[in-house]
Amino acid sequence: MDNLKLNLEFAKNLITSFIKEEKEKIGLKKGIVALSGGVDSVLVSYLSTLALGKEDVVAINMPYGELGKKGSEDSIKICEILNIRYEIIDIKPLIDIYFDLEEMDNLRKGNFMARMRMNIVFDKAKKFDGFVIGCSNKSELLIGYSTWYGDMAASILPLGDLYKTQVYLLSKYLGIPDYIINKVPSAELWTDQTDEEEIGITYEELDKILYLIVDKRMNVNEVIKEGFDEEKVKKAKRMLVNSQFKRRFPPIPKLSDRTIGIDYLYFRDYKNYD
Repeated sequence: MDNLKLNLEFAKNLITSFIKEEKEKIGLKKGIVALSGGVDSVLVSYLSTLALGKEDVVAINMPYGELGKKGSEDSIKICEILNIRYEIIDIKPLIDIYFDLEEMDNLRKGNFMARMRMNIVFDKAKKFDGFVIGCSNKSELLIGYSTWYGDMAASILPLGDLYKTQVYLLSKYLGIPDYIINKVPSAELWTDQTDEEEIGITYEELDKILYLIVDKRMNVNEVIKEGFDEEKVKKAKRMLVNSQFKRRFPPIPKLSDRTIGIDYLYFRDYKNYD
């Protein structure tokens, strides 16, 4: 689908400018990236290094024991290529304390691990006087394939308007190694876990469906008429609708005048206000 193609130089320049500008707005020194060794986090590391310089990017890799060994090895290679600082923190000892107390299925375990990782990343951001640069892409955010207050938690999300297939295009353009790009997408939350198997649709097909629903504002029947499988279209729409709560700021009951309520306090630009 041609409309999923990118002006890659423009995309690179826009995202790197965004990262740099947001750093200046936030007023902190360093960008902190949870680097798993997957294509999304590697792309964020490349873009962040272009935007901020190698001295102001810190990568944190957080394997769960042997399950994340390959990701750690690949993350170290990427950090050496970019010449950025990194830390490897095995979360297994921390996680297993809780796992020993609770009978949990894989989904609960995966969510708990994702939230533990972001606890660590935000703590490291405090340590380095930094802000967290998140790695979620548009495909994941739209269908809710991410952990609420886990990998979704970030100061900024530079890939938030890039579909997964566009992440691959930009990664190739920036020269990210093939051993990263050719990996089967996986959050490494349990043995043999893969993203596409869990979602039930390949990213290539999912992105085309989401593009038509979200960007082109087509309804389900119109998308099906474009030649897509009915069940997959309905599933994508269902995931999109059912995950809306993840994309909202926690709702607040309005008791005060709207002009002086909490929305006003959150969104007022105090830097330009005397």
